[in-house]
Amino acid sequence: MGRKKSITSILIVLLIMLGLSGCTTFDNFKEAFIDKPQDKDTTVFIGVFEPMSGSDKEAASAEVEGIELAYEMYPTVKGKSVELVYADNSSDIDAAETAVSTLISKEPTIILGSYGNVYSLAASSYIKEAQIPAIAITNTNPLITKNNDYYCRVCYVDSNQGDLLANYVLNDRKEKTAGVLVPGGDDAAQAEATAFADRMRAETGNDDAITVYEYFEAGSKDFSKELGKVRRAGVKQVMLSGEMPDAANIINQAAEMGLDVQFLGSTDWGSEEFRQMLGSSVKSSNMAFVQFFAADGDAVTANVNQQKETFLKAYQKKHGAKTEPEDAVALGYDAYCLALDVINKSPDDATGKDIRNLLTGPQYQYEGASGLIYFSSIGDPIKTAYISTWVEGKVHTLYTVEPIE
Repeated sequence: MGRKKSITSILIVLLIMLGLSGCTTFDNFKEAFIDKPQDKDTTVFIGVFEPMSGSDKEAASAEVEGIELAYEMYPTVKGKSVELVYADNSSDIDAAETAVSTLISKEPTIILGSYGNVYSLAASSYIKEAQIPAIAITNTNPLITKNNDYYCRVCYVDSNQGDLLANYVLNDRKEKTAGVLVPGGDDAAQAEATAFADRMRAETGNDDAITVYEYFEAGSKDFSKELGKVRRAGVKQVMLSGEMPDAANIINQAAEMGLDVQFLGSTDWGSEEFRQMLGSSVKSSNMAFVQFFAADGDAVTANVNQQKETFLKAYQKKHGAKTEPEDAVALGYDAYCLALDVINKSPDDATGKDIRNLLTGPQYQYEGASGLIYFSSIGDPIKTAYISTWVEGKVHTLYTVEPIE
């Protein structure tokens, strides 16, 4: 009895001291004595580097949801428990450097994230120096993988999306000409538009395959001049780069003018936010956009993807049978599953460099919820993509592009 009283007294004194010295001391005490780190012999740590607070928290939540859904379904690998180690970059570049440094000190095997190109770029040198493989989920900036051997991504960069849309125009729509509308001064939009135009010219052997190429002013409310040139060019498909509000305004104005054109855009168009911007006169045939996940994709390809069915079943169990996940949820799910798959295929004593080399090696590929994926030598994906549109409030797949190097 005396020993129990002694232990109780010590705990009371500790708690009083913690109460007097504030939350920071309590957090340190909690980490040291209550949240005691698990043995790495029995636990695999996977870092989650995301904006868990701040202005980008909501936008990043889809990536995090996908990671956590996969973790709930697959909490072990190679007979070990998986533990997610979170690092909140607080939607701030400076905070991102501190967050990733703290995360690296916990020695995760692989890092997932971050949402937002700038945060991944801020963390890049730290990840490279630590030689920890990282998988970006929705980052489209080419510099993330170009400047870092340890960063991969599971989505296409902006220029790849332009190339995919040209593939659709040429091989599904069977058109030999097209138009381009692009905002002046937007490098990412320009890269997308250039890739589209280059593919059209190369595939057709016609330097004049782009019959109208117009710059517009971002934020403008009147696009009648540019749309008038599209009408006179007589093209059926028009690559439309830029921010969502401008794209929606152009599509709405074209529909009001009775312009029978299919505008082509990026993955942003598959968001509910974009759909809400479209006017009632816009038809499904007025747009087509890149998607990395398609709930109805099997109907187009006639291929059954077991991982996609498993993912959809788990997602709809949580959100309802008629709900469809955003691209970013499926990509977050795939990033976690990819991490487990490459860990499982690596030797027990594998270094970060070993894992990275396996991931980007010529023999590695993975069938994820978003389709078949493997990586180029610099960590960019070669994967299934979908061209889709909105039909009665749901994303509908028009065309599937299988991975081709």
